[in-house]
Amino acid sequence: MEKLLSQYAAETGENIKVTAYYDGIELIERYDPTIDLIFLDIQMRLVNGLRAAERIRQMNERVGIIFLTTLTQYGLEGYKYQAANYIIKPLKYVRLKTELDEWIKKHCRDDSPSIVVTNDTGKYKVLLKSISHIETFNRNLLLHTGQENIVCYRNMKELEQALQESGFVRCHTSYMVNLYYVKSIVKMNIELITGEVLPLSRSRRKEFMERLAAYWGDQI
Repeated sequence: MEKLLSQYAAETGENIKVTAYYDGIELIERYDPTIDLIFLDIQMRLVNGLRAAERIRQMNERVGIIFLTTLTQYGLEGYKYQAANYIIKPLKYVRLKTELDEWIKKHCRDDSPSIVVTNDTGKYKVLLKSISHIETFNRNLLLHTGQENIVCYRNMKELEQALQESGFVRCHTSYMVNLYYVKSIVKMNIELITGEVLPLSRSRRKEFMERLAAYWGDQI
């Protein structure tokens, strides 16, 4: 597989970094959220590919997965984990090239910004557009997304600086909101399109309203 990927990189000029894992458990324990695409064998000794894919999807909903198998019946089960496709072994270069050409065309030109989050359960690559707001949580942060809430071991000031150019604005000592999700401002409350209501502190109201007006103006 590594040899075929090197051949593909040489022929196409694509910059490809390859990391090999030798079992599903190794992939899970050493998972790198910056990975774009995983070729995942279904039949492995300790943790098979389907169980590994299930855990990976909990950490990263966006990473591409292509299953490798000798058994066609696993194909449909693999799609439960949003697999891009599955390839019947033995793997041939022509088939690999076709899959990579298609996958890169669809996914690698997507520049959707994301953030890598670390906590006790591992590392997560989270799309910024999926985060409605961020709040302080037990001396850490809690990122609210449409799928789940993710604990982040960073402080609010640090994340505010990192996200200030991405449409996120501090509205309270304990809250930062993604302006995309703001539905309305009612007195000292911010109503989100998700139905949630966040507090707007008096000390931050003027700056927040200016940022919101500029954002809404840019969207019209």
